[in-house]
Amino acid sequence: MIDILMPRLSDTMTEGTIAAWRKQPGDRVEVGDIIVEIETDKALMEQEAYEAGVLSAILTQEGEQARIGEPIARLDDGTGGGPGADQDPERSRREAPAPAPAPAPVTSPTAPAAPAESTPRAPRSADAAARQFSSPLVRRLARERGIDLAGVVGSGPGGRIVRADIPEAAAAAPAGVSGGSGSPAPSAAPAAASATQRSTVVPFDATRAVIARRLSESSSEAPHFAVTAVADVTELLALRATLTERLVAAGRPKLSVTDLLVRAAALALREVPGVNASYSPEGRGAAVMHERVHVGLAVASASGLVVPVIRDADRQPTSAIAAAAAELTARARAGRLTVDEMTGGTFTISNLGMYGVEQFTAVINPPEGAILAVGAAVSEPVVVDGEVVVRERLRYTLSADHRIIDGALAAEFLRALTQLLENPVAIVA
Repeated sequence: MIDILMPRLSDTMTEGTIAAWRKQPGDRVEVGDIIVEIETDKALMEQEAYEAGVLSAILTQEGEQARIGEPIARLDDGTGGGPGADQDPERSRREAPAPAPAPAPVTSPTAPAAPAESTPRAPRSADAAARQFSSPLVRRLARERGIDLAGVVGSGPGGRIVRADIPEAAAAAPAGVSGGSGSPAPSAAPAAASATQRSTVVPFDATRAVIARRLSESSSEAPHFAVTAVADVTELLALRATLTERLVAAGRPKLSVTDLLVRAAALALREVPGVNASYSPEGRGAAVMHERVHVGLAVASASGLVVPVIRDADRQPTSAIAAAAAELTARARAGRLTVDEMTGGTFTISNLGMYGVEQFTAVINPPEGAILAVGAAVSEPVVVDGEVVVRERLRYTLSADHRIIDGALAAEFLRALTQLLENPVAIVA
């Protein structure tokens, strides 16, 4: 008997969510078969089998989470015995190493009834009963929504309560009624304060949790500074329109402003390599200078912000960048990016111009040293050769890590980028 463990599918992954089981108990599994889809902090990944046998038990249901190295299923390879063979699958799943705070109720049963402790812990008998038939994720969702799991009928195997049962239970619960301890759940406080206020608690999924953690670390640990420049992109937009017409006629993807920006930024990074760098805490601190230019694109997906990477963007023609960007963006929005497609970036571009945003400041994507925030091109009156004319102007802001990039270096990069954008033939040459 073999325990199938939650694998580490990315360098930042600490836990995964089961998206879908491709195999069910009793199904024959061969080496290389896809047995499960796992949602990580970066993407939706397919996990294949490394051993052959019969899937005997699923320990983590769809929608539930497990930490790296925790058993999620059991495979009968015909040898018999093995880890946990004589144990109940649910008990084996739940007896995995628990977080440190778990013993707290035993050591201080008479502690004052603080909301943070009393809500999830009491009463102990009900919690112990629910523990056998629900995962930590389900119990957390129940606490946040004020649901008493003792009154929920599970739809999982053996009456087990799964994630899908929680929304139905929330809809069936009377308004303002809290489950479990009889104390109001934290999410009910705003409703009590105002009869007209209606709030919904939306728990973070794995991707959003990592976004929150990494960007909080970036903004608190990396000393950000921002530098803004503006370019006359009238000729760039005209060139894009001409090239797009030809590409469409040839049955190839359209060329977007972002595609041209990726190419221009990559060329500027090659000209000013000090910005194509990352901070390292090794020793007294160090700047890691990258020889290759890999540009990440910030893409809004259903699960949050993801950053697929276009590799060697300084060496690729704009048409190849356009094709790669279109494919990566589609895969990102479908949640089908691989870990390789989202790692290794040395610089990131975030473009909100399509939403009408003229200018903004972005948070650096660690461990990179800088990110470029691009707004929309706007028609503005400018003086050209002593005459006032209307030109298309584009604003962009570089957020840089002051530990490795100084103001003069950031300004040098923006000057190189501006020259390229105002002389677009150099971008496509």
